[in-house]
Amino acid sequence: MNSYERYMAAARGEPCDFLPRLPILMQYAAEHIGSNYGAFASDYRVLTEANLHCCEEFGIDQLNTMSDPYRETQGYGAEMIYSRDTVPRCKKHPLEDSKDLSALPRPNPLMAERMLDRVNAVRAYKQRAWGLYSIMGWVEGPAAEAADLRTVQQFMMDLIDEEQFIGELMDICVEVAIDFARVQVEAGADTIGIGDAVASMVSPAIYMDLIQPREKRLVRALHDMGAVARMHICGNITHLLPGLADVKPDIIDVDWMVDLRKVREMMDKSTVICANLDPVRAVHNSNPVAIRQAVRGCYRAVGNPFMVNAGCEIPHGTPVKNLKALCEPLEYNGTAKLASGMPGR
Repeated sequence: MNSYERYMAAARGEPCDFLPRLPILMQYAAEHIGSNYGAFASDYRVLTEANLHCCEEFGIDQLNTMSDPYRETQGYGAEMIYSRDTVPRCKKHPLEDSKDLSALPRPNPLMAERMLDRVNAVRAYKQRAWGLYSIMGWVEGPAAEAADLRTVQQFMMDLIDEEQFIGELMDICVEVAIDFARVQVEAGADTIGIGDAVASMVSPAIYMDLIQPREKRLVRALHDMGAVARMHICGNITHLLPGLADVKPDIIDVDWMVDLRKVREMMDKSTVICANLDPVRAVHNSNPVAIRQAVRGCYRAVGNPFMVNAGCEIPHGTPVKNLKALCEPLEYNGTAKLASGMPGR
């Protein structure tokens, strides 16, 4: 099997030769080819070259387009500041001082500079690696993008004091995310990742009332496009698992502080669990022997379907030997817990 075949088989709950490897590389990938984070985030040519190189060198099975949370935000009118060695930042959030949704521009993914840059990354991947690697596009989830537009502090206050307003804002964010995802799928992405990290900070009641229905709508739209939906919510999502199960992502990324057995218990048995070593303690600061053992422990904990990943982004400066250990082929175990009888999608 090549990487694309391996990934798609596992995403469908079908047997594969060994487990797909999906570590998230951003600053690490940029620096690994002698570039920097600012160039990686602002120029799709750097991003694609870095990820292609790392996929080939480390045995990673998916080409990703992740760089930072502000792709769509720039399309809404935010001015970006790029730094060489840190995540790009938003100079001023578009709705930081306003609740006037009528004045909020509607981004066009094929015209907004940073959204188009991501679309161009997907196109470049398709041209160079179509059918060889999975290609993952990316959108911000409803809570994450609303927080990017308002600031996290304002967003949290809105959830309590301005429920109608923040609901309407998240509806706009979902509509734009669907438009953005569709363009990426048309450009060649087989998978769309959804980043909604700020959702981990809210109560189960607020999540179920305001955020989860909108995530669910977004995932349903991705499925209608024929895309694999990958949900990524950094942090401790234990309290959100019942609601996330009903969102029905095909793949769920799980951060290191979450009990994998609990995730398997709560999620649909066909959902791929992608997880979940501590990127710092268990990857950056560890050693190859311990990393191999930890990956096998994760697999034993949840069985199939499973894909190998750390809990979040691999930190820059991680020793090459450690990333190679994380990505070392681990044979698919057809007898792993919960593996038998997994339906295809």
